[in-house]
Amino acid sequence: MTISQGDMLPDATLMEMGADGPAPVQMADKVKGRKVVVFAVPGAFTPTCHSAHVPSFIRTKDQFAAKGVDEIICISVNDPFVMQAWGDATGASAAGITMLADGNSAFTKAIGMDFTAEPVGLMARSKRYAMLVDDGKVTLFQAEENPGVCETSGGEALLDNM
Repeated sequence: MTISQGDMLPDATLMEMGADGPAPVQMADKVKGRKVVVFAVPGAFTPTCHSAHVPSFIRTKDQFAAKGVDEIICISVNDPFVMQAWGDATGASAAGITMLADGNSAFTKAIGMDFTAEPVGLMARSKRYAMLVDDGKVTLFQAEENPGVCETSGGEALLDNM
């Protein structure tokens, strides 16, 4: 079942690059007592993700902060090394966006947002979405119908509905 507005976010272990290499991150710790934006993409360095989705959150980061958002998290079914390189390449890391890897797709599957596009080599990937999470509760959820577009899940679209 796909997560929706009003649901509690499930816990999962994601990975990020730390000073000593890959380090586990508990989603429950990231959202407890905080207002967090979580957005996900089908894959790092893929065209729409790279040229539209991540840049939309870089452009709007300060506007989210002004609305009380403590952190913006980007999730992709990639490894933490790729996520670090992608965060560096897009400027997302420098902008303060947290880049988390869902390498085994556990979080993505737990919220019902997984898909496979075998013809293009995307296996057990995440559908494109953005959500606002307040103390673990999904208060706004916007998913794209088509993974190749970034309209309802971009930073500006999420801001407009807050």
